[in-house]
Formats: sequence, C-alpha cells, structure tokens
Amino acid sequence: MYRLLKPGGFALVNVAAMRILRGDHSVLSHEIRRYTRADLRNRLERAGFLVERLTYTNATLFPALAIARSIQRRRGLRTEQNAVAEISVPPAPVNAIMTAVMHLEGLWLRAFDAPFGSSLLCLARKPAAAGPS
Repeated sequence: MYRLLKPGGFALVNVAAMRILRGDHSVLSHEIRRYTRADLRNRLERAGFLVERLTYTNATLFPALAIARSIQRRRGLRTEQNAVAEISVPPAPVNAIMTAVMHLEGLWLRAFDAPFGSSLLCLARKPAAAGPS
C-alpha cells in the first residue's frame, strides 16, 4: 500500500483484532492473525506511514463475541464447510436491533476511540515528503 500511494495519500486499514476473539469466523475468513492496537501501529509506522487515527470498532458486540468465541475454541473450531452459520444474516428483528446499535457506535466513534472491539480501523497517511519508494 505504501509504495502505491502518492505522497500525502491516505490508506484506510481495517483488520481483525484481539486474539481472544479467534473462532469459527476466523476459519471462514482464512484469518492469518489478529492485531492489537500497538502491533498495527508499529507495523504501519515501520512501513513508513503516519498513523492519523486508530481505534477498535464493534465494541458493542465484544461481550457476546468474547463468550461465543471462547465456547467455539473450547469445543474446537469448525471446518470451513461447517462454520457457515457464522456469516448468516440473523432474523429481521435481531438484525434491525444490531444495525441500530452499530449505528449508535458509529456516531460515538466520530468523537471517541473505543478501548476494545473485534476490529481495528486505522487511517494512515504517507508523508507528503516521502523519499524514494
């Protein structure tokens, strides 16, 4: 990403966060790793980026996800074919409630950084006076 961006260009990075949330969904997404805030910042800065904003997202889902994923790891992660339920859309009323909750979290994240969550969202910038790439 760094090499392809123009000097002063922005990269929006969204990655899986917190190793304790590894579960069946990780199998479906062929997840290689989950990041902490410090690890993602370090990797981006070592690549030459300036981190403009870095926050966890999906914090409102964290308690339920932490419990569900802990149970999944205890029983053993499912195979890709058997983990499809992880990406199914919930019934309409549940989906509507979750959509509203995530919308509220999105509004809150405009002003504050979340201290935890299932994803990390980072706005990084390539310095304007970047050297050769």
